Amino acid sequence: MDRRKSLKSIVFGGVAGGLALHGCKPGTDTEIAPEVVESSMVKWRTASENELVQELHDDQFFNKHEIETLTVLCDLILPSSETYKGASDANVVDFIEFMAKDIPDLQLDLRGGLMWLDHEANTQFNTNFDSLQENQQKEILDEIAYYDPETPQMERPFAVNFFSLVRNLTMTGFYTSKLGIEELGYKGNSPNVWDGVPQDVLDQHGVAYDEEWLAKCVDQSKRNDIAQWDDEGNLLT
Repeated sequence: MDRRKSLKSIVFGGVAGGLALHGCKPGTDTEIAPEVVESSMVKWRTASENELVQELHDDQFFNKHEIETLTVLCDLILPSSETYKGASDANVVDFIEFMAKDIPDLQLDLRGGLMWLDHEANTQFNTNFDSLQENQQKEILDEIAYYDPETPQMERPFAVNFFSLVRNLTMTGFYTSKLGIEELGYKGNSPNVWDGVPQDVLDQHGVAYDEEWLAKCVDQSKRNDIAQWDDEGNLLT
């Protein structure tokens, strides 16, 4: 399994476990793109739900420097390439900003973790994390990107849990975005035509369709017909 497939698997298992920790007070400074806000005002939400979403978008948690640092971090977690899009392509930081306001318990860990990155960067390289060379950034992240799964989360170092949280949020944000869903190839609920079990599967199990039933059940010219049954439960048409 390659790195990107490994990261995809995070979306489908255990993501929620990394999303609840502590909380702190909102800050100020930057704005979320208007199109992101507009796309959130959807008809399938109730008026009160849309109002709440609007209030969350109108508020601002991360300041400018925190957003710049978080952008660098998310793009290191899920970088773009010639083949795939990356975190910034899907506005993952906007998603994390929203989640931080929607789940205030995340705020202290997110803000504290970003402060930890700057502290380590200044200690080791005398500048902030977002100003480092990529190899220097990865050197810091290598200290916190891996943990012993046998160690309970509450016993792990703060920075390790912070990185795990941001990694989970990054993957969730990307693979629930339009770009991420397209990459997964998820089609959602869409109409299709069933023309029976594939022949190779039938051959594998040594079975075959009865020609009479095949004509009644898999004839697509009759797909809009309502089935008719006799009194003994036999399919007529």
